[in-house]
Amino acid sequence: MSSPAASAPVHNHLSPLLTDLYQLTMLHGYWRNGMHAQTAVFDVYYRRNPYEGGYGVWAGLEPMLEYVLGLHFDEGALRYLAGLDLFETAFLDALRGWRFTGRIESFPEGSVVFPHEPLLTVTAPLWEAQLIETALLNTLNFQTLIATKAARCVSVMDGGTLVEFGTRRAQGPDGALGAARAAFIGGAAATSNVLAGQLYGLPVVGTHAHAWVESFPDELTAFRAYADLHPDSTTLLLDTVSTLESGLPNAITVARELRARGHELRAVRLDSGDLAYLSRRVRAALDAAGFPEVKVMASNDLSENVIQSVIREGGRLDIYAVGTQLVTGGGPGGGALGGVYKLAELGGQPRLKLTGDPSKTSLPGAKRVWRGTGTDGEQAGQYGWDVIGLAGDPAAPRAGQRVSDPANPLKSSRLPANLDWHDPRTVFVEGGERVTPPSTLPQVQARARTELRRLPEGTLRLLNPHTYRVSLTAPLQASRDALIAALQGQDVPAPTPGPDGTPGT
Repeated sequence: MSSPAASAPVHNHLSPLLTDLYQLTMLHGYWRNGMHAQTAVFDVYYRRNPYEGGYGVWAGLEPMLEYVLGLHFDEGALRYLAGLDLFETAFLDALRGWRFTGRIESFPEGSVVFPHEPLLTVTAPLWEAQLIETALLNTLNFQTLIATKAARCVSVMDGGTLVEFGTRRAQGPDGALGAARAAFIGGAAATSNVLAGQLYGLPVVGTHAHAWVESFPDELTAFRAYADLHPDSTTLLLDTVSTLESGLPNAITVARELRARGHELRAVRLDSGDLAYLSRRVRAALDAAGFPEVKVMASNDLSENVIQSVIREGGRLDIYAVGTQLVTGGGPGGGALGGVYKLAELGGQPRLKLTGDPSKTSLPGAKRVWRGTGTDGEQAGQYGWDVIGLAGDPAAPRAGQRVSDPANPLKSSRLPANLDWHDPRTVFVEGGERVTPPSTLPQVQARARTELRRLPEGTLRLLNPHTYRVSLTAPLQASRDALIAALQGQDVPAPTPGPDGTPGT
């Protein structure tokens, strides 16, 4: 296992063409109508926790910031856009000078986050803020999904170790790298992906495949050959022939031979069968043979629910190698995080997306987030409530203050006493320049671990978790209500009649 680098570099495709076409056609329109320089405020948020869980683990911030701050249009990109015959030459000339000059405020990576709150806010000229939407959501949605999945796996392990083993099942090379990075943030101790180890300074681990055993005359010869190569870091795969009748006794034989030469077998791996039953048998045999320090590892399409089931059935596993379900974000409520990027203010005026579904109506205006931490008894140091307010309101929430549910304005509550309020977000970019230094990945992982410990009881539960409270202040709710009323009261011009007198389209 390698050690994590002191600071882990991030790598990304720094092309402005990593975007949806409509971003560029909108930029053209903003520029054509003289709107592109207006100051815009966009918020990133999601409406439902991933995996039907109680929280998310915020990840992907550093790759996203590297992308935004390095973004520019080179001649190759401009030639390609010119060849589409969609854009004026003068607009493409203007893009040569495009750089991000705005402000980015965000929860730090590794923070626990919840639905409806602005996780990241971009304040910048409209064409700057608009262009970065696609790549920003691509990075933050995916890595937050995977970091949350890793945290869910770790939460049920009862002291076990998570390693990420999913490269071959990930959505392409970029997906594999991003998943390895995010899984580490969520609590994985290592990855099997060697390139991720190099790029991000992650510990790398590995065993051997069934093909190794099949390539030798017999299993014992294969085990001995691998142990000779790696006498202090050998993990033997037990199930190529028969886990209990062949693999286990052969592994114990090799463990004795290694010890006789001054070395120790590190672990054995189970990759099929009843993991709870097999791990109990393997653990008992290793202990009886005098090898209590040899770890028992399992792979075989694990997920947080499978891990929890194995533990409940008395399984004796030390290391969980989670692959497909981790790197693809699989499972109920997974697959993709529905993070969105919505315009909240333009030219100093609040903006709002109004739909027939009240839960999807966005929050207008520049905002701030307050997080309440318990001050007394068992709740001391524990997160208790998040409140979203208007950016111009400097007053912290107070006990007894009435707040409303972002998804249901008719549902309101009064804030309890004994909460200490702070702003959990940080300004990372100001005037297009980095103003907060990056954290190393071990620091981000440690932050996530600490934050998860501060969640209220029941929030980590896989099934029917505690719902963490996120609310709106009365001034923000009033601003939203007023803007909804104004939009609903707008006069809509009658459609122009068609040639036959029927309404036009």
